[in-house]
Amino acid sequence: MKFSLLSDEPVSAPEGDLLGAGTAARQLATLIHDSRAATPFTLAVDAGWGMGKSSLMGLVRAELKPRADVRTVWYNAWSATGPDVLEGLIKTVLMTFDKRLLRRALHQLSQRGPLIRAVLATLTVVASPFGLAGLVDRLWRELSVDPRARATMRDELKKLAEEWARTTPDRPGRLLVVFIDDLDRCAEDTVLAVCEAVKAYLDLPGLAFVIGCDRSVLGPSGLLRDLGPAGSAFMEKIFQTSYRLPVAGGEELRAYVRDCAERAGVRDLLDDAMVHLIADRSARNPRRIKRLINGFGLECSLDPVWTGIEPEAVIRTLLLQYLYPEFYRILVAGDAAAHTANAGREFLEYDTARRVLGRWVEPGPEAWRTTVASVSGHGLAPPDAERPGDWEAVLGRLEEQLPTVYPELARDRDFVRLVGEWLRLAQADELVARLQRGGAAPVVTIRVDAEPPPGGARRTDEGRPDGRDGVRYDGIRILWVDDHPGNNRAYVRELTELGAEVVQAEDAVGAERLLARGAFDLLLSDFSRGMDSNAGLDALARWRERAAFSGPAVFFTGRVTPARERRCLELGARIATDGRSLRRHIDRACAEIRQPRA
Repeated sequence: MKFSLLSDEPVSAPEGDLLGAGTAARQLATLIHDSRAATPFTLAVDAGWGMGKSSLMGLVRAELKPRADVRTVWYNAWSATGPDVLEGLIKTVLMTFDKRLLRRALHQLSQRGPLIRAVLATLTVVASPFGLAGLVDRLWRELSVDPRARATMRDELKKLAEEWARTTPDRPGRLLVVFIDDLDRCAEDTVLAVCEAVKAYLDLPGLAFVIGCDRSVLGPSGLLRDLGPAGSAFMEKIFQTSYRLPVAGGEELRAYVRDCAERAGVRDLLDDAMVHLIADRSARNPRRIKRLINGFGLECSLDPVWTGIEPEAVIRTLLLQYLYPEFYRILVAGDAAAHTANAGREFLEYDTARRVLGRWVEPGPEAWRTTVASVSGHGLAPPDAERPGDWEAVLGRLEEQLPTVYPELARDRDFVRLVGEWLRLAQADELVARLQRGGAAPVVTIRVDAEPPPGGARRTDEGRPDGRDGVRYDGIRILWVDDHPGNNRAYVRELTELGAEVVQAEDAVGAERLLARGAFDLLLSDFSRGMDSNAGLDALARWRERAAFSGPAVFFTGRVTPARERRCLELGARIATDGRSLRRHIDRACAEIRQPRA
């Protein structure tokens, strides 16, 4: 089977519109065109990351282009930074004006002093195809040297825009629509520079701005939260009106998923239930859907862990990874002390027990056997078939021993169906074994739940330093107890590079020897060792009681249960389930360690 990657380019023509944005685009285009007498004005296309702002704006532009009295220009704010933004946007607008008008404006400016005459001498004769660009470039360079020159530029731009807007062969009132994209992905100084250009220099007759952004990101609690009241009031004046892009409808979005899967070459692997699941669990976000389907193709084609595994099994496993990351962590981490090494089978047993003990279904023989196995497998007394009044208490004790996310996942019937169908595949157990051999911290190739934060910052993958400025662990001694130390290799390397001394032990006996030889500031540990699911907790309890270790402790695990949370609270320990939370807890612990030293 051949896979191909999907482009992340926005839709720019009606034939590419699969989400029904064409109707809104036509109406917005008509509204903008009919409002040209009200220029200047600014319209915000408001939506979250990946929800189709750029595509809608591209469709509006396509609707406007055939109109003889309209010109359009596209400016991507993310492509420039700092002072280049103001210059770039103004030049982009100037480049759309007729060269004849621009020459006339320069001729008029030449009467006002030697500076402009010098500019005119170099620009009046332009023969190359890039003549207009050169003219605009030099004009900007000379007119932006000081505040007085900038004031002159505002006046001249206004005259130029007025003349351009009213000169047309067939009717007055030409319109220039400037589309500004990706403003909410820019740094604060870039956002302010764009707004300065729009309001202070280009607030001109005949100009309309359509700006794609997430208004919440640009609000007082978002990217511009450090602005004072005057700055916030200025931002409110930028947008005269907003169009909030609606979330795509269910059937339209499912058609979009099918089309993406067809173009990527994975359509035959997605049944209707999986299409529905992808559409719904991707927050109905078109960009996330593309990334998810691209991830299918990349994983199936390139990752050696899937060698020899049928593509359908790979797709269903990746759906668990991308759409239910908490469960996937539990699945990959495994637990030798758990009732079963396959968390999927454990979950389905719990789901049956939950419905039986909750008395939502009449238990048949098979369901009752599954319920008894689920309860007994976690070291609990099995339920008495003759005493249904006790079943609710049995269910409560069972849930104390199971991962905290199971009750919520059991209410998601799409998830229950996905796990059931996945486990019916012949290679499911082999897949789980392969993933668990890869280590307790799963590698997420493409994270569909993540979106770029404001300012163009970049998130990092698990198991790698995240580039936090100034964070060091110099002088911190860490004891890390884990019977599978290889799983933590990347984290140990990172801690060491940041100045910590990390000493490892594989069991409590080895750890106690190390504690007897010298003091440690921080304890990192697992919960289970061998068949003992509470070995790490029991060891910490002994050390607390004997005063062998009184410092902060963090348990690093993929499996968090209410019983473990309660004991950690009693012992003054924290729980980390991934690299990000582990770093956060270590930072907090180091702050506590250094405070008494200071």
